[in-house]
Amino acid sequence: MTLFDDADHLSAAAPLAARMRPKRMDEVVGQIDAIAPGGPLRGLMDGSISVSTILWGPPGTGKTTLAYLVASNSDRTFAELSAVTAGVKEVRQVIEAAQRQLSMTGRQTVLFIDEVHRFSKSQQDALLPAVEQGWVLLIAATTENPSFSVIAPLLSRSMLVRLQPLSDQDVAQVLHRAIHDPRGLDGSVTISDEAVGHLVAIAGGDARKALTALEASAASGVTHISLELTERAAQHAAVRYDKDGDQHYDVVSAFIKSIRGSDPDAAIHYLIRMLLAGEDPRFVARRLMILASEDVGMADPTVLQTAVAAAQAVALVGMPEAQIILGHATIHAAIAPKSNAVVTALSAAQADLAAGIMGVVPAHLRDAHYSGAKTLGHGLTYVYPHDLPEGVAPQQYLPDVLVGRQYYRPTRHGAEAAWSEVTARLDRLRNPSQ
Repeated sequence: MTLFDDADHLSAAAPLAARMRPKRMDEVVGQIDAIAPGGPLRGLMDGSISVSTILWGPPGTGKTTLAYLVASNSDRTFAELSAVTAGVKEVRQVIEAAQRQLSMTGRQTVLFIDEVHRFSKSQQDALLPAVEQGWVLLIAATTENPSFSVIAPLLSRSMLVRLQPLSDQDVAQVLHRAIHDPRGLDGSVTISDEAVGHLVAIAGGDARKALTALEASAASGVTHISLELTERAAQHAAVRYDKDGDQHYDVVSAFIKSIRGSDPDAAIHYLIRMLLAGEDPRFVARRLMILASEDVGMADPTVLQTAVAAAQAVALVGMPEAQIILGHATIHAAIAPKSNAVVTALSAAQADLAAGIMGVVPAHLRDAHYSGAKTLGHGLTYVYPHDLPEGVAPQQYLPDVLVGRQYYRPTRHGAEAAWSEVTARLDRLRNPSQ
């Protein structure tokens, strides 16, 4: 267990981000909806409510700070555990200490658990009695969607507060404060607008990342921080992408929807974003094969061939060359004409079957190869299509109750426009009386 470090007592050797951590609500930048009057955290801070809370948001958005402010503003004790290093034993020790304090002084403990998504089920289970009995006010922080990483009993007993990435203006404000505040650089440096803009851009809404880059830029003892200096100190922003949580699903969704929307540039952006973050290229290849039938279909049947070939090639080649193959398949799928007629055909047929509309197989289509089948009338009037000049027999294939149903409805997009004419001709040959 660790207690929150007061920024006033941190040494000059402490990281700039730690020294600049807000100590009062009026120093908090961003998250106005969460801390404003009537916001979900305001009641916790003024002590009017006591509900365990899960703070879900990207790194550097103030989760630890908000937990500390809840404790300090409501005269509660603050205790912190990291899910990276703490086990069930440490959790129980903190809870027992909180119980003793509550019984002796009536003072509740705010237990802040960082990266709670890293806790196992048994570790999260150990928190339940303390949360239920109010021995602690749990504030758990996670960068991952709690629906995937937090057990249902804990979720149901907690208030979920979604924190947003800081805006560019918010990050710029944090940087300027750090430059002038005595806890920070105390006015020892100046900074160009271009350098601030670069630090804001690479931060991606993460105040901690921005302050770390600022500190690196000022580390050489310079009195002015230029754009060139920040570019050397912080060369690029890390790709934010979590392969196991909601960011994974968000980026994959954007990738698929960009291809479906026929935007090859956006599709390539999300492809590279996934691959640079370490996504399995075989996963991407599988998604492309599904998309080839789901969203392109008969409008360009060759896209499925490309996707299958890409999947096979990716398995043989591997990264980094596999990204070229995936790029090839992605662009082909994105610029191809689109049709979901295959999907709608399947859905329409499934809907009829779900409604119990199926009928019996027409007698002339039933199996006539076994002994006694013909005495039942099976296959007696069946017409063999290859015996006819057109290769299409004028006979009924659907059950009686489904005659007239058209599940596959070709679009006028790409190659499917020609298939529209073909299916119309086949329908006339099968049903000459209509």
